[in-house]
Amino acid sequence: MAYKGIKNTFTAVAKAIKDEDDDDDDSYVDYFYDDPGALPGTLDLEPDAPPPEIVLIDYCETAAIRSKLANPRDAAIYLDTASVSWVDMLGLGNKETWRQMAKVFNLHEMAQEDVVNVPQRPKVVDYEEHLLIISWMVIIKPNSDNFHKEQVSLILGKHYLLTVQEEPDYDCFDPVRDRIRKGQGSIRKHGADYLAYTLLDSIIDGFFPVLEVYGERIEELEDEVVLNPTRKTLEKIYKIRRELLTLRRAIWPQRDAINVLIRDSSDLISPEVRIYLRDCYDHTVQVMDMVETYRELSSGLMDVYLSSVGNKMNEIMKLLTVISSIFIPLTFVAGVYGMNFNTEKSPLNMPELNWYFGYPLCWALMVAIASSLVYFFWRRGWFENFSTIKDD
Repeated sequence: MAYKGIKNTFTAVAKAIKDEDDDDDDSYVDYFYDDPGALPGTLDLEPDAPPPEIVLIDYCETAAIRSKLANPRDAAIYLDTASVSWVDMLGLGNKETWRQMAKVFNLHEMAQEDVVNVPQRPKVVDYEEHLLIISWMVIIKPNSDNFHKEQVSLILGKHYLLTVQEEPDYDCFDPVRDRIRKGQGSIRKHGADYLAYTLLDSIIDGFFPVLEVYGERIEELEDEVVLNPTRKTLEKIYKIRRELLTLRRAIWPQRDAINVLIRDSSDLISPEVRIYLRDCYDHTVQVMDMVETYRELSSGLMDVYLSSVGNKMNEIMKLLTVISSIFIPLTFVAGVYGMNFNTEKSPLNMPELNWYFGYPLCWALMVAIASSLVYFFWRRGWFENFSTIKDD
């Protein structure tokens, strides 16, 4: 019966969280897949999607400019210059925008499909003239302990970098923009490949603040599981395990993608930048270790929860057993004297019914039995742990 109750609780919690996730698109990284028989290069875009905001940052070692482009064609004059051109596309836009974008950047139709049909698994694809890098970015939502995730696509050319962000409202690239604007560090002394590394490093480092929040949530759950485990606690544990699984699915393939960039022989990435990418790879491994550690802790919390609930149930059953043990002999005495045999027919038929002090003596006997049992249970230490029983 206890197993059945716990199973029903798990089923109810899973259903409640699933219903909640049905209204939340951030529940899992469900990768995009084509419909059977779909043509290669098919773009899954809303027909009435608004045009994206396109921001150009063009810089060299001595200067940097930032401007908004009305359409992708305006970026064509910057692609063959000696300076580095970062074209940041905020939002996926519509098919007309992508027709222009493909023409200006000479994008392969399969590259367009990977960028537009989100979400895609993080990966690196070499198209000779440019590299396509698919990555996942996570950011803590304002005034929330949950995180926002989105696909970020980087298309690296010889002197340019095109980035396409799924959502225009969130990114972690502001420190990079400030470094370019102020000329801090060495970013303006290097080429587009170093810019791609810098953005990838910002994406990977963005996982650490998210994981810090989850570390604090797990610490709070540890106290709650031990002190006062309730069904709400089980929902929190179940939800945090699902969210950590989402983080794992986002970071795990990115390690492989960065490893491809390090070991690939593409001329678009210099040997110097490959050294920097090794550091980015190390950060990815650190993030993976933290995610795996937190997943193990959350699994341990589930075991502690079940143990706490089991102990709580045992204490309740113990209390009920003590109460039942006290009242069983009292019920026996009351049952015996409730039979009401006729003493006139036989002296063996309960002569105590005619005693003058029979009723007080019966009460005294029952009180003596109950007191003796309470004293016996107290001496055995059965009342020591009842203080741990709390209401939900």
